[in-house]
Amino acid sequence: MDIITAQDADYENYRHVYTARGNPSTVFLPNTAQEVSFALSTARADGRPFAIRSGGHGISSVSTNDGGLVIDLRRLNSVVRLGPQTVAVGPGARWEQVARSLHPWGLALSSGDSGDVGVGGLATTGGIGLLGRAHGLTIDHLRAAEVVTADGTIRHIDADQDPDLFWAVRGAGANVGIVTSFVFDARPVPGVVQATLFFGIQDAAGFLHTWGEIVEAAPRELSAFLYIAAGDAVQAQATIVVADTDEEAGRQMLGPFLSMPGLVQQIVRSTPYFEALVTTGEPHAGQQTAKSHNGLIDHLSGDLSGALAQHLKEPAIDVVMIRSVGGAINDLAASATAYAHRHQNFSVMSVSMTGGNAFDLAWNPIHERMDGMYLSFETGHLDRHVTEAFPPETLARLREIKRRWDPDGVFNQNFNVAV
Repeated sequence: MDIITAQDADYENYRHVYTARGNPSTVFLPNTAQEVSFALSTARADGRPFAIRSGGHGISSVSTNDGGLVIDLRRLNSVVRLGPQTVAVGPGARWEQVARSLHPWGLALSSGDSGDVGVGGLATTGGIGLLGRAHGLTIDHLRAAEVVTADGTIRHIDADQDPDLFWAVRGAGANVGIVTSFVFDARPVPGVVQATLFFGIQDAAGFLHTWGEIVEAAPRELSAFLYIAAGDAVQAQATIVVADTDEEAGRQMLGPFLSMPGLVQQIVRSTPYFEALVTTGEPHAGQQTAKSHNGLIDHLSGDLSGALAQHLKEPAIDVVMIRSVGGAINDLAASATAYAHRHQNFSVMSVSMTGGNAFDLAWNPIHERMDGMYLSFETGHLDRHVTEAFPPETLARLREIKRRWDPDGVFNQNFNVAV
């Protein structure tokens, strides 16, 4: 295991994350679960704050610090086929790497819309992805995991072995341990039909209401993400993925979207799933300073669509993103995993390059209409975010599990459920 400090020549390559700049005293680069255990024991004995970092970027900006320690898992990045549809994936891999590795086997895992995101954070929080309505969340395909718990023990968990810990890892993993390997059941996906649509929007409220109705009525093979640029002239880009290689069938499913007002350009293609992920490969230098708030909602009702149309006019707002959930995501009971939001159809996220009080105030009218939230899309770190992310029964169970597996509160850097 390499240990990087500020005196090392390549310290600059390890101190920051994509969304935050840091100045940690020490960065551990373990190669095995045993070395992760050693690094964790060292960090605990040191007593200073420490962060866990997987292999890619995330929004919540909790994977570095100033003056503390970082356990960086980027070297645990293997993707290994264990069976016809079973794969073992390291937390340090990135999702484009995973998708590209699975493609020759005719397999895929739904995993967000960015190929630059690391496996570890997404696969312990949820995984709202471009195959979500067809296949569910990423965590819904987790069958087993190797976890280093707070006492440094390496445990192999699944539905039969330490089932309470396995339940908690699927939605609140950062609170109960460090996952050093995931075992997933992937799905046969030889390819997808992807549409990229561009809109110039005159009536934002009407457009959003119609968009919501079309998404909910669409076959579950289709997942649709909408990215709306704020301002006086509202423009939008949509990424729609159909989990099917038949381009003609895909075009039929896309038909209602292609008939929406304001469509100015369309690109429809059959493609490997990994090509549908936006992947830049940019270095992590704290260059992305945007702030975000988010929530989950059942429907893009007229009331909410009107509020979002007004939200898009606020000076502090730069982009609003609306991602479809629903479909297979909602097939599981709310109690099945620590991620309990199994009835909503949309994730709504607002992004501001400036952040601050103006952004918070602009979000309030949207926030009051939301029903739950997704922690991976939130840059704020307020105590109330925990209670919004985890309904009361779920949070009570999580707190009991955390008291058992992390009685000293070692894992407290990422939306601590004990608070």
